[in-house]
Amino acid sequence: MSSSRTPADLSSPPAQGAGSGLLDLLKTVPDPRGRRGRQHHLSAILAVGLAAVIAGARSFVAIGEWVAHQPIEALRVLGVTTPAGPDESTIRRVFALLDADVLDQLVGAFMWTRTHTVEQRRVIALDGKTVRGARTKTRTAPHLVAAFDHGTGVVVGQLGVTAKSNEIPAVQGLLKLFDLTGVVVTVDAMHTQTETAKQITGGGGDYVFTVKGNQRKLFEACKTLPWTDVASHTIRTRGHGRTATRTIKVVTAPAWVEFAGATQIAQLRRTVTRHAKKTVEVVYLITSADHQAAPPATLASWVRSHWGIENRLHWVRDVTYDEDRSQVRTGNAPQIMATLRSTTISLLRLTGIENIAQGLRHHARHPETILKLLLTC
Repeated sequence: MSSSRTPADLSSPPAQGAGSGLLDLLKTVPDPRGRRGRQHHLSAILAVGLAAVIAGARSFVAIGEWVAHQPIEALRVLGVTTPAGPDESTIRRVFALLDADVLDQLVGAFMWTRTHTVEQRRVIALDGKTVRGARTKTRTAPHLVAAFDHGTGVVVGQLGVTAKSNEIPAVQGLLKLFDLTGVVVTVDAMHTQTETAKQITGGGGDYVFTVKGNQRKLFEACKTLPWTDVASHTIRTRGHGRTATRTIKVVTAPAWVEFAGATQIAQLRRTVTRHAKKTVEVVYLITSADHQAAPPATLASWVRSHWGIENRLHWVRDVTYDEDRSQVRTGNAPQIMATLRSTTISLLRLTGIENIAQGLRHHARHPETILKLLLTC
């Protein structure tokens, strides 16, 4: 994995003179190669790799085949200046050498500017995913922590770590790259940490933490609050052969809550019925957002949409791109490929496409739409 942690300002566009489009942004990525023997610009290698992934390519072989089948005029648009585009072995070697975290930070900065909304709070979910296919006998599979914009389904940041056990400091490291002013951050129970709360509120944002059995003492303390005396707000949904009922109750956070800025605690009861079988789960939420910014319905919607990072990102990379069985294992290439997949998902979402598999098939049939997407994003 890359060892670099050079910070990028994820709240600002690329530097002046770098251009405002994604293809221009790729020209700012540092080239790890020596000057001798370069046949292709790094930005062109990245651009053809991304274009091929937009067409559904899952491997270096597939990327190389896609490049080989494109007319030179199309490759020129992507920055290729030689008589033919880069081949599979060239792309493989370059991706293995690239500083993956710097690329993630630059792309995240670009996506942040494309998802900002006025008069509405940005809500981002943070969660990690292991690229299992990259595991070898001598190497741990890379674990990538992503920041996912609830509203658009776009990845606005990613950071690589060498093991899932390092996810807590990785989340805190990723948060340092954002301007958190007015941002709501949702995380799962692993990241219900006092230091994370301080970091988010200190940066001007709010958090929504989940409390489960992994923090037994805190869970039991939340459980003993007088919930029977609290009015509830209930939401029912039906779909995919199941009925889900979510009931939320909210109280003012007691003084014993140690998380910085905590204002509310909520009890969230999820009852799911599928094929006449009922399951019930009760979790507790702690948030720094007050009752005006986060009334019960809003708080419940933030929690529900948090899992979009699993359903709309991790699941898509696993199922549509078959990421967990990818044979890309050399150097930083697994993280680079994951970045290209996430970037593709983000670009398609920004154009209004929710069915990513269908979007990939469309672009594979019509390569000219890939160029249009990359030129106009």
